[in-house]
Amino acid sequence: MHNTNLEPAILTEYLLHLADDALILGHRNSEWCGHGPVLEQDIALTNIALDLIGQGRNFYQYAASTANQSGLRILQTVEEKEINEDSLAYLRDTREFRNCLLVEQTNGDWAKTIMRQFLFSSFQYLLYSKLQESRDSVIAGISAKALKEVTYHMRWSGEWVIRLGDGTEESRHRIMQAITELWTYTGELFAPTDYEKSAADAGIGANLPSLKTEWDKRVAEVFHEAILPHPGGTGEGGLTADPWMQSGGKSGLHSEHLGFILTELQFMQRAYPACEW
Repeated sequence: MHNTNLEPAILTEYLLHLADDALILGHRNSEWCGHGPVLEQDIALTNIALDLIGQGRNFYQYAASTANQSGLRILQTVEEKEINEDSLAYLRDTREFRNCLLVEQTNGDWAKTIMRQFLFSSFQYLLYSKLQESRDSVIAGISAKALKEVTYHMRWSGEWVIRLGDGTEESRHRIMQAITELWTYTGELFAPTDYEKSAADAGIGANLPSLKTEWDKRVAEVFHEAILPHPGGTGEGGLTADPWMQSGGKSGLHSEHLGFILTELQFMQRAYPACEW
């Protein structure tokens, strides 16, 4: 049973945020299926996609249960008396999604996909480490299970960052370009919205700013081994970070990329409502 110190509407929004992050990144990774550089890594990334979609499904199920029990109307256009994991994934519009901007960014080349995964998995590892101690037993349980998966995601992507950074001139150029393109989206990970602050205050969510120092440390260690400059610091290549960070995804303000993702993700359900295999 979940902790009742948090209003159902706030808890549901927090759960949707956690679910949306996992689903959207899982979908992005799934686009690589059959296109990876070698079969082994193709399978590895596909399995990571499945892990993330599974995490999203667990959070969606809990969000649907919480909303139904409290009588919340999340989907104004749905006639069903009760919502479920499918309606939350397939019947919400772009502005209703609460995922951070980082996970919806395009795959680009292999280096960009790897860097996106590493930056987010390093954050997700710290997040789930805190959430497994949540006062909400369901969130704690989902997070404890997911932490085992994310530990592998972080290690796998980190090894690839090192491999590309300390590889050929071409691989190094590509991974540095990926850092340049994605770093501006990392600030949002640690900038809590009102629902995240409320969840943290209730002992259900995590205090995001408190995770920043450890995240910086983990990222810097991998960048150092990869002989890559750390944004905001001094290093080879002269890479510096703009102190301004992109934000808005967690409040429903997304880049144009999410609309294209949802067009593909939601096509079958919207074209053939309530279809069943």
